[in-house]
Amino acid sequence: RKNRGMPAVRAWPRQSKRLPGSRGVALAALALALRAALAVQWPCFQRALRPLTGSRPKSSDCRRLGLELLAMKAGSGGSLAIPLIPLSDGNSIPQVGYGTYKVGFIPASASSAAAGAESAGGTQRTAVECVADALEVGYRSLDCAQFYGNEADVGKAIQSSGIPRADLYLESKVWTDKIYEGPEAVRAQVEKSLKDLGTDYLDLYCIHWPVPGKHVEAYLELEKLQREGRIRSLGVSNYAVEDFTELMQKATLKPVVNQIEINPFLYRRKTIAFFESEGVKMQSYRTLRDGKAFDNPEVQRLATKHSRTPAQVLGRWCAQKGFICIPKTTKKARMIENAQIYDFELDAEDMAKLDAMTTPENIVNFRALYEKCVNRDTPKAGSMDGVKTDITAD
Repeated sequence: RKNRGMPAVRAWPRQSKRLPGSRGVALAALALALRAALAVQWPCFQRALRPLTGSRPKSSDCRRLGLELLAMKAGSGGSLAIPLIPLSDGNSIPQVGYGTYKVGFIPASASSAAAGAESAGGTQRTAVECVADALEVGYRSLDCAQFYGNEADVGKAIQSSGIPRADLYLESKVWTDKIYEGPEAVRAQVEKSLKDLGTDYLDLYCIHWPVPGKHVEAYLELEKLQREGRIRSLGVSNYAVEDFTELMQKATLKPVVNQIEINPFLYRRKTIAFFESEGVKMQSYRTLRDGKAFDNPEVQRLATKHSRTPAQVLGRWCAQKGFICIPKTTKKARMIENAQIYDFELDAEDMAKLDAMTTPENIVNFRALYEKCVNRDTPKAGSMDGVKTDITAD
Protein backbone atom coordinates (compact mmCIF):
# COMPACT_ATOMS: atom_id res chain seq x y z
CA ARG A 1 0.00 0.00 0.00
CA LYS A 2 1.27 3.48 -0.87
CA ASN A 3 0.65 4.92 2.59
CA ARG A 4 2.90 2.20 4.09
CA GLY A 5 5.76 2.70 1.69
CA MET A 6 4.82 -0.04 -0.81
CA PRO A 7 2.79 0.78 -3.92
CA ALA A 8 0.20 -1.50 -5.46
CA VAL A 9 1.90 -4.45 -7.17
CA ARG A 10 0.57 -3.59 -10.64
CA ALA A 11 2.01 -0.08 -10.50
CA TRP A 12 5.25 -1.06 -8.86
CA PRO A 13 7.52 -1.50 -11.93
CA ARG A 14 6.97 2.14 -13.03
CA GLN A 15 7.40 3.56 -9.49
CA SER A 16 10.30 1.38 -8.34
CA LYS A 17 12.75 4.29 -8.18
CA ARG A 18 10.59 6.02 -5.55
CA LEU A 19 10.36 3.08 -3.12
CA PRO A 20 11.57 4.31 0.29
CA GLY A 21 13.42 1.32 1.68
CA SER A 22 14.97 -2.04 0.93
CA ARG A 23 12.24 -3.88 2.84
CA GLY A 24 9.51 -2.38 0.70
CA VAL A 25 11.50 -3.19 -2.42
CA ALA A 26 12.02 -6.78 -1.34
CA LEU A 27 8.38 -7.39 -0.49
CA ALA A 28 7.10 -5.79 -3.67
CA ALA A 29 9.65 -7.63 -5.77
CA LEU A 30 8.73 -10.96 -4.21
CA ALA A 31 5.01 -10.37 -4.75
CA LEU A 32 5.38 -9.46 -8.40
CA ALA A 33 8.05 -12.08 -9.03
CA LEU A 34 5.83 -14.83 -7.66
CA ARG A 35 2.84 -13.59 -9.62
CA ALA A 36 4.87 -13.36 -12.82
CA ALA A 37 6.60 -16.69 -12.34
CA LEU A 38 3.39 -18.60 -11.86
CA ALA A 39 2.06 -17.05 -15.03
CA VAL A 40 5.36 -17.85 -16.80
CA GLN A 41 5.76 -14.17 -17.79
CA TRP A 42 9.54 -13.89 -17.96
CA PRO A 43 9.87 -10.24 -19.08
CA CYS A 44 7.71 -9.10 -16.17
CA PHE A 45 9.65 -11.35 -13.83
CA GLN A 46 12.86 -9.79 -15.07
CA ARG A 47 11.62 -6.27 -14.31
CA ALA A 48 10.56 -7.41 -10.87
CA LEU A 49 14.05 -8.57 -9.98
CA ARG A 50 15.89 -5.51 -11.32
CA PRO A 51 15.64 -3.37 -8.13
CA LEU A 52 17.06 -6.22 -6.06
CA THR A 53 20.06 -6.82 -8.30
CA GLY A 54 20.86 -3.21 -9.22
CA SER A 55 20.96 -4.09 -12.91
CA ARG A 56 19.01 -5.97 -15.55
CA PRO A 57 19.15 -9.67 -14.54
CA LYS A 58 20.00 -12.29 -17.14
CA SER A 59 16.99 -13.99 -18.72
CA SER A 60 18.42 -17.38 -17.81
CA ASP A 61 18.58 -16.42 -14.12
CA CYS A 62 14.99 -15.16 -14.17
CA ARG A 63 13.72 -18.27 -15.88
CA ARG A 64 15.56 -20.60 -13.56
CA LEU A 65 14.27 -18.88 -10.41
CA GLY A 66 10.78 -18.78 -11.87
CA LEU A 67 10.92 -22.50 -12.58
CA GLU A 68 12.06 -23.18 -9.02
CA LEU A 69 8.95 -21.35 -7.86
CA LEU A 70 6.87 -23.41 -10.28
CA ALA A 71 8.39 -26.56 -8.83
CA MET A 72 7.36 -25.40 -5.37
CA LYS A 73 3.87 -24.72 -6.71
CA ALA A 74 3.59 -28.18 -8.29
CA GLY A 75 4.20 -29.84 -4.93
CA SER A 76 2.54 -33.11 -4.03
CA GLY A 77 -0.05 -34.40 -6.44
CA GLY A 78 1.07 -32.07 -9.23
CA SER A 79 -0.22 -32.64 -12.71
CA LEU A 80 0.97 -31.84 -16.22
CA ALA A 81 -1.33 -31.42 -19.20
CA ILE A 82 0.19 -33.95 -21.61
CA PRO A 83 -1.89 -35.32 -24.52
CA LEU A 84 -2.03 -38.98 -25.52
CA ILE A 85 -0.79 -40.17 -28.91
CA PRO A 86 -2.73 -43.10 -30.43
CA LEU A 87 -0.66 -46.07 -31.61
CA SER A 88 -1.43 -48.41 -34.50
CA ASP A 89 -2.24 -51.34 -32.17
CA GLY A 90 -5.07 -49.43 -30.45
CA ASN A 91 -3.07 -48.39 -27.40
CA SER A 92 -1.99 -44.82 -26.57
CA ILE A 93 1.17 -43.23 -25.20
CA PRO A 94 1.69 -39.84 -23.49
CA GLN A 95 3.42 -37.50 -25.92
CA VAL A 96 5.93 -36.34 -23.31
CA GLY A 97 7.61 -38.81 -20.99
CA TYR A 98 10.48 -38.70 -18.53
CA GLY A 99 13.75 -40.15 -19.81
CA THR A 100 15.82 -42.09 -17.26
CA TYR A 101 19.09 -42.43 -19.22
CA LYS A 102 22.07 -41.39 -17.08
CA VAL A 103 19.72 -40.66 -14.18
CA GLY A 104 21.56 -41.79 -11.04
CA PHE A 105 23.77 -44.15 -13.06
CA ILE A 106 26.03 -43.81 -16.11
CA PRO A 107 26.57 -47.07 -18.06
CA ALA A 108 30.19 -48.20 -18.42
CA SER A 109 30.17 -48.04 -22.23
CA ALA A 110 28.34 -44.71 -22.41
CA SER A 111 30.21 -41.78 -23.87
CA SER A 112 31.01 -39.28 -21.13
CA ALA A 113 30.94 -36.59 -23.80
CA ALA A 114 27.26 -37.24 -24.31
CA ALA A 115 26.37 -36.70 -20.68
CA GLY A 116 25.19 -33.18 -21.41
CA ALA A 117 25.70 -29.80 -19.87
CA GLU A 118 23.59 -30.59 -16.85
CA SER A 119 25.99 -33.27 -15.61
CA ALA A 120 28.89 -30.84 -15.30
CA GLY A 121 29.54 -30.14 -11.62
CA GLY A 122 27.20 -30.59 -8.71
CA THR A 123 26.18 -33.70 -6.81
CA GLN A 124 24.72 -36.61 -8.73
CA ARG A 125 21.18 -37.31 -7.54
CA THR A 126 19.91 -40.88 -7.29
CA ALA A 127 17.44 -42.35 -9.73
CA VAL A 128 15.01 -42.86 -6.85
CA GLU A 129 15.06 -39.14 -6.07
CA CYS A 130 14.80 -38.01 -9.68
CA VAL A 131 12.00 -40.37 -10.69
CA ALA A 132 10.12 -39.53 -7.49
CA ASP A 133 10.29 -35.86 -8.47
CA ALA A 134 9.15 -36.61 -12.02
CA LEU A 135 6.13 -38.52 -10.75
CA GLU A 136 5.35 -35.85 -8.16
CA VAL A 137 5.21 -33.04 -10.71
CA GLY A 138 2.95 -35.06 -12.98
CA TYR A 139 4.90 -37.28 -15.38
CA ARG A 140 3.19 -40.62 -15.91
CA SER A 141 5.32 -42.05 -18.74
CA LEU A 142 8.79 -43.36 -17.91
CA ASP A 143 11.32 -44.37 -20.56
CA CYS A 144 13.58 -47.08 -19.15
CA ALA A 145 16.05 -49.64 -20.50
CA GLN A 146 18.28 -52.53 -19.49
CA PHE A 147 21.28 -50.44 -20.58
CA TYR A 148 20.41 -47.57 -18.25
CA GLY A 149 21.23 -49.76 -15.26
CA ASN A 150 18.74 -48.11 -12.92
CA GLU A 151 15.44 -49.94 -13.34
CA ALA A 152 15.47 -51.27 -9.76
CA ASP A 153 15.72 -47.70 -8.46
CA VAL A 154 13.00 -46.56 -10.87
CA GLY A 155 10.84 -49.35 -9.44
CA LYS A 156 11.47 -48.15 -5.89
CA ALA A 157 10.36 -44.65 -6.82
CA ILE A 158 7.21 -46.00 -8.44
CA GLN A 159 6.36 -48.07 -5.37
CA SER A 160 6.90 -45.13 -3.03
CA SER A 161 4.75 -42.82 -5.16
CA GLY A 162 1.53 -44.70 -4.49
CA ILE A 163 0.40 -44.01 -8.07
CA PRO A 164 -1.82 -46.83 -9.42
CA ARG A 165 -0.13 -48.96 -12.07
CA ALA A 166 -2.99 -48.27 -14.48
CA ASP A 167 -2.09 -44.56 -14.41
CA LEU A 168 1.51 -45.19 -15.51
CA TYR A 169 3.06 -45.89 -18.90
CA LEU A 170 6.25 -47.94 -18.55
CA GLU A 171 8.61 -48.48 -21.44
CA SER A 172 11.83 -50.51 -21.52
CA LYS A 173 14.35 -51.83 -24.03
CA VAL A 174 16.63 -54.85 -24.33
CA TRP A 175 20.32 -54.12 -24.88
CA THR A 176 22.69 -55.45 -27.54
CA ASP A 177 24.39 -58.06 -25.35
CA LYS A 178 21.15 -59.91 -24.63
CA ILE A 179 19.96 -59.51 -28.22
CA TYR A 180 23.20 -61.14 -29.36
CA GLU A 181 22.86 -63.99 -26.85
CA GLY A 182 19.50 -64.99 -28.30
CA PRO A 183 15.77 -65.34 -27.53
CA GLU A 184 16.18 -66.99 -24.12
CA ALA A 185 18.39 -64.15 -22.92
CA VAL A 186 15.89 -61.61 -24.28
CA ARG A 187 13.05 -63.30 -22.41
CA ALA A 188 15.09 -63.43 -19.20
CA GLN A 189 15.84 -59.72 -19.51
CA VAL A 190 12.18 -58.85 -19.96
CA GLU A 191 11.38 -60.79 -16.79
CA LYS A 192 14.17 -58.96 -14.96
CA SER A 193 12.84 -55.57 -16.05
CA LEU A 194 9.35 -56.55 -14.91
CA LYS A 195 10.71 -57.56 -11.49
CA ASP A 196 12.91 -54.48 -11.12
CA LEU A 197 10.11 -52.10 -12.08
CA GLY A 198 7.65 -53.91 -9.82
CA THR A 199 5.05 -54.65 -12.48
CA ASP A 200 3.54 -57.66 -14.24
CA TYR A 201 3.41 -56.03 -17.67
CA LEU A 202 5.17 -53.35 -19.70
CA ASP A 203 3.27 -50.88 -21.84
CA LEU A 204 6.01 -50.78 -24.49
CA TYR A 205 9.11 -52.89 -25.01
CA CYS A 206 11.70 -52.22 -27.70
CA ILE A 207 14.74 -53.69 -29.39
CA HIS A 208 17.38 -51.10 -28.45
CA TRP A 209 19.64 -51.53 -31.50
CA PRO A 210 19.27 -53.73 -34.61
CA VAL A 211 22.14 -56.13 -33.83
CA PRO A 212 23.18 -57.71 -37.16
CA GLY A 213 21.87 -61.24 -37.61
CA LYS A 214 20.24 -61.21 -34.18
CA HIS A 215 17.61 -58.49 -33.89
CA VAL A 216 14.89 -60.26 -35.87
CA GLU A 217 14.79 -63.37 -33.69
CA ALA A 218 14.87 -61.15 -30.62
CA TYR A 219 11.80 -59.30 -31.88
CA LEU A 220 10.02 -62.57 -32.59
CA GLU A 221 10.54 -63.50 -28.93
CA LEU A 222 8.93 -60.20 -27.94
CA GLU A 223 5.92 -61.15 -30.06
CA LYS A 224 5.55 -64.30 -27.94
CA LEU A 225 5.80 -62.26 -24.75
CA GLN A 226 3.12 -59.94 -26.03
CA ARG A 227 0.79 -62.88 -26.67
CA GLU A 228 1.47 -63.98 -23.09
CA GLY A 229 0.37 -60.58 -21.77
CA ARG A 230 3.78 -59.48 -20.50
CA ILE A 231 4.06 -56.67 -23.05
CA ARG A 232 1.25 -54.43 -24.36
CA SER A 233 2.98 -52.81 -27.36
CA LEU A 234 6.11 -53.69 -29.34
CA GLY A 235 8.67 -51.19 -30.59
CA VAL A 236 12.14 -50.75 -31.98
CA SER A 237 14.86 -48.20 -31.42
CA ASN A 238 17.58 -46.84 -33.69
CA TYR A 239 16.19 -48.72 -36.68
CA ALA A 240 17.03 -47.56 -40.18
CA VAL A 241 14.62 -48.12 -43.06
CA GLU A 242 16.65 -51.15 -44.11
CA ASP A 243 16.47 -52.70 -40.61
CA PHE A 244 12.69 -52.35 -40.59
CA THR A 245 12.42 -53.93 -44.04
CA GLU A 246 14.53 -56.89 -42.87
CA LEU A 247 12.44 -57.24 -39.71
CA MET A 248 9.10 -57.29 -41.52
CA GLN A 249 10.16 -60.20 -43.70
CA LYS A 250 9.58 -62.45 -40.66
CA ALA A 251 7.67 -60.43 -38.06
CA THR A 252 3.91 -60.85 -37.84
CA LEU A 253 3.31 -57.70 -35.76
CA LYS A 254 4.51 -54.32 -36.93
CA PRO A 255 6.29 -52.24 -34.26
CA VAL A 256 4.24 -49.24 -33.17
CA VAL A 257 7.20 -47.01 -32.27
CA ASN A 258 10.73 -46.34 -33.52
CA GLN A 259 12.77 -44.44 -30.95
CA ILE A 260 15.59 -42.49 -32.60
CA GLU A 261 17.39 -39.22 -32.04
CA ILE A 262 15.23 -36.40 -33.39
CA ASN A 263 15.82 -32.69 -32.95
CA PRO A 264 16.35 -29.76 -35.34
CA PHE A 265 20.04 -30.68 -35.54
CA LEU A 266 19.34 -34.28 -36.58
CA TYR A 267 16.11 -34.16 -38.56
CA ARG A 268 16.24 -37.21 -40.86
CA ARG A 269 13.31 -36.42 -43.12
CA LYS A 270 13.38 -39.45 -45.43
CA THR A 271 13.67 -41.91 -42.56
CA ILE A 272 10.90 -40.24 -40.57
CA ALA A 273 8.61 -40.02 -43.60
CA PHE A 274 9.11 -43.73 -44.33
CA PHE A 275 8.24 -44.90 -40.82
CA GLU A 276 5.26 -42.58 -40.57
CA SER A 277 3.96 -43.96 -43.88
CA GLU A 278 4.14 -47.41 -42.27
CA GLY A 279 2.06 -46.24 -39.31
CA VAL A 280 5.04 -46.30 -36.95
CA LYS A 281 5.16 -43.39 -34.50
CA MET A 282 8.48 -41.66 -34.04
CA GLN A 283 9.77 -41.26 -30.51
CA SER A 284 12.53 -38.72 -30.01
CA TYR A 285 15.46 -39.13 -27.69
CA ARG A 286 17.95 -36.27 -27.29
CA THR A 287 14.97 -34.01 -27.93
CA LEU A 288 16.88 -31.24 -26.15
CA ARG A 289 20.27 -32.32 -27.58
CA ASP A 290 21.60 -32.74 -24.03
CA GLY A 291 21.39 -28.98 -23.53
CA LYS A 292 24.19 -28.40 -26.03
CA ALA A 293 21.97 -26.37 -28.37
CA PHE A 294 20.59 -23.98 -25.76
CA ASP A 295 23.13 -21.34 -26.76
CA ASN A 296 22.43 -21.66 -30.48
CA PRO A 297 21.60 -18.12 -31.73
CA GLU A 298 18.49 -19.19 -33.64
CA VAL A 299 17.14 -21.20 -30.72
CA GLN A 300 17.88 -18.26 -28.42
CA ARG A 301 16.11 -15.87 -30.81
CA LEU A 302 12.97 -18.00 -30.90
CA ALA A 303 13.04 -18.39 -27.10
CA THR A 304 13.10 -14.61 -26.75
CA LYS A 305 10.41 -14.17 -29.41
CA HIS A 306 7.99 -16.48 -27.59
CA SER A 307 9.11 -15.65 -24.01
CA ARG A 308 10.04 -19.26 -23.47
CA THR A 309 13.24 -21.17 -22.70
CA PRO A 310 15.44 -22.82 -25.34
CA ALA A 311 14.39 -26.21 -23.97
CA GLN A 312 10.74 -25.34 -24.50
CA VAL A 313 11.40 -24.20 -28.07
CA LEU A 314 13.10 -27.51 -28.91
CA GLY A 315 10.40 -29.50 -27.14
CA ARG A 316 7.64 -27.56 -28.87
CA TRP A 317 9.23 -28.17 -32.28
CA CYS A 318 9.25 -31.89 -31.58
CA ALA A 319 5.68 -32.01 -30.29
CA GLN A 320 4.40 -29.81 -33.10
CA LYS A 321 5.83 -32.34 -35.56
CA GLY A 322 3.74 -35.02 -33.84
CA PHE A 323 6.70 -36.88 -32.34
CA ILE A 324 6.77 -38.47 -28.89
CA CYS A 325 9.35 -36.76 -26.65
CA ILE A 326 11.34 -38.11 -23.71
CA PRO A 327 13.47 -35.24 -22.35
CA LYS A 328 15.83 -36.07 -19.52
CA THR A 329 16.86 -33.95 -16.55
CA THR A 330 17.77 -34.52 -12.92
CA LYS A 331 16.38 -31.16 -11.76
CA LYS A 332 12.78 -30.85 -10.64
CA ALA A 333 12.28 -27.35 -12.02
CA ARG A 334 13.47 -28.42 -15.44
CA MET A 335 11.12 -31.40 -15.40
CA ILE A 336 8.26 -28.92 -15.26
CA GLU A 337 9.86 -26.65 -17.83
CA ASN A 338 10.34 -29.48 -20.32
CA ALA A 339 6.67 -30.45 -20.24
CA GLN A 340 5.24 -26.92 -20.49
CA ILE A 341 5.18 -26.77 -24.28
CA TYR A 342 1.47 -26.71 -25.02
CA ASP A 343 0.64 -23.09 -24.24
CA PHE A 344 2.38 -21.56 -27.27
CA GLU A 345 2.92 -22.37 -30.93
CA LEU A 346 5.81 -21.93 -33.33
CA ASP A 347 4.70 -20.28 -36.58
CA ALA A 348 5.55 -21.57 -40.06
CA GLU A 349 8.64 -19.39 -40.30
CA ASP A 350 9.90 -20.58 -36.92
CA MET A 351 9.44 -24.22 -37.92
CA ALA A 352 11.17 -23.70 -41.25
CA LYS A 353 14.17 -22.13 -39.53
CA LEU A 354 14.49 -25.06 -37.15
CA ASP A 355 13.86 -27.63 -39.90
CA ALA A 356 16.89 -26.33 -41.79
CA MET A 357 19.45 -26.74 -38.98
CA THR A 358 20.57 -30.30 -39.79
CA THR A 359 23.96 -30.16 -41.52
CA PRO A 360 25.60 -32.78 -43.78
CA GLU A 361 28.22 -33.23 -41.04
CA ASN A 362 25.51 -34.21 -38.56
CA ILE A 363 24.25 -36.90 -40.95
CA VAL A 364 27.80 -38.22 -41.38
CA ASN A 365 28.22 -38.34 -37.58
CA PHE A 366 24.94 -40.21 -37.23
CA ARG A 367 26.02 -42.83 -39.76
CA ALA A 368 29.29 -43.39 -37.88
CA LEU A 369 27.41 -43.77 -34.58
CA TYR A 370 24.99 -46.29 -36.11
CA GLU A 371 27.87 -48.39 -37.50
CA LYS A 372 29.55 -48.36 -34.09
CA CYS A 373 26.53 -49.13 -31.93
CA VAL A 374 24.79 -52.02 -33.67
CA ASN A 375 27.62 -54.34 -32.52
CA ARG A 376 28.38 -52.48 -29.30
CA ASP A 377 28.84 -54.62 -26.17
CA THR A 378 28.77 -57.84 -28.20
CA PRO A 379 31.66 -60.17 -29.14
CA LYS A 380 31.75 -58.31 -32.48
CA ALA A 381 32.19 -54.87 -30.91
CA GLY A 382 34.54 -52.67 -32.91
CA SER A 383 34.07 -54.68 -36.09
CA MET A 384 31.91 -54.10 -39.16
CA ASP A 385 30.81 -57.73 -39.25
CA GLY A 386 27.26 -57.77 -40.57
CA VAL A 387 26.85 -54.00 -40.30
CA LYS A 388 24.75 -52.38 -43.03
CA THR A 389 26.78 -49.66 -44.73
CA ASP A 390 24.16 -48.49 -47.22
CA ILE A 391 21.39 -47.39 -44.87
CA THR A 392 19.08 -44.44 -45.46
CA ALA A 393 20.91 -41.93 -43.29
CA ASP A 394 18.84 -38.82 -43.88
